[in-house]
Amino acid sequence: MIISALAFTLMNISVKQLAQYNVYEIVFFRGLGSLLLTMGILYRLKIPVLGNKRKLLVLRALIGTSSMTLFFMSLKYLSAGTAVSLRYLAPIFSAIFAILLLKEKIRAPQWLFFLISFTGVLVLKGLDTNVSTIGLLLILAAAILSGLVYITISKIGNSDHPVVIINYFMFTATVFGGLLMIPYWKNPIGTDWIIFIGLGIFGFIGQLYMTKAFQIAANNLVAPFKYLEVLFTGLIGFMWLGEVYTQWSLLGIILIILGLVSNVIYKSQRNK
Repeated sequence: MIISALAFTLMNISVKQLAQYNVYEIVFFRGLGSLLLTMGILYRLKIPVLGNKRKLLVLRALIGTSSMTLFFMSLKYLSAGTAVSLRYLAPIFSAIFAILLLKEKIRAPQWLFFLISFTGVLVLKGLDTNVSTIGLLLILAAAILSGLVYITISKIGNSDHPVVIINYFMFTATVFGGLLMIPYWKNPIGTDWIIFIGLGIFGFIGQLYMTKAFQIAANNLVAPFKYLEVLFTGLIGFMWLGEVYTQWSLLGIILIILGLVSNVIYKSQRNK
């Protein structure tokens, strides 16, 4: 999970480094790099590309691509650490969708943990003047859609191989980004080519090792380490990109992560 967090961190920082390019071009390269890897794996393992639950696979891919695009857009307005921490509100929205769509129940302690995380959002926006309203709206929309992605994946269940699910996602992102970037295409210059290529590689490594982590260790041990991505991204953003984090932004991020990690630990103990 630590390797996964580092890989996603490098992807986030890469997107920040490509701020001068249109977001659709970034989405295209992010999708293409991973698509080549997933297609290679599916071919090697002789796994059918189209999968079984095709309608849900397409739906997951469309929602995931929209969420990723909004996340990349938000990075043009927010510091990387702030954007990543707000994106991790997705499990809260997923829980709300689970109540509405799957008739699942959320226990009182979980609502308390969610309230702590939302308090962090209020601290970020209400007390930190550096947080852009546009950026906040974009990342919250991305988190809501990401919550829907979790629900869709749960409906797919074990019917399809994880790489098939990722492959649908990356194919959709490649086509979506490729078509919409045409009017805004800008030739990458110098080392930008390396950064663009790295987007797909880092994203794929992040997804691969996150999956492996959940396969070989208990959820309550592994899941909290997901949030190292916030720490890594914030530190690199501060040291490399010169991003500024006020005391209020740090407090808001801490509250968001505290609520989410507490919920993960609580759910894991309930499931024992």
